[in-house]
Amino acid sequence: MTGGPQRTGKHPALVHLPFGLVMAVVVLGLVRIAQYYWREGTVWIGLALLLAAGLRVLLRDEQAGLIAIRGRAVDVLSYGFFGVMVIAIAMTIEGGPLSR
Repeated sequence: MTGGPQRTGKHPALVHLPFGLVMAVVVLGLVRIAQYYWREGTVWIGLALLLAAGLRVLLRDEQAGLIAIRGRAVDVLSYGFFGVMVIAIAMTIEGGPLSR
């Protein structure tokens, strides 16, 4: 028998906690967008990507759960790049039908 979650005493759902945290920030962003604060909501989504990058740096592959897609370096660079780009674009768009 291998050393799975039952042997270590950890609940198997804990491996999904990092993904749950990231998704909670995304939901917060979507709520703000639905309230017509699209710029703030988009920044929250960018922050969720940066949170995923930070968690991917800090956690081992077994602990990262669903935020571990490729190798650690590729995940961190991808999440970080897209997080910064989403925030930069949200902060630099001027005017438009949703401007607030």
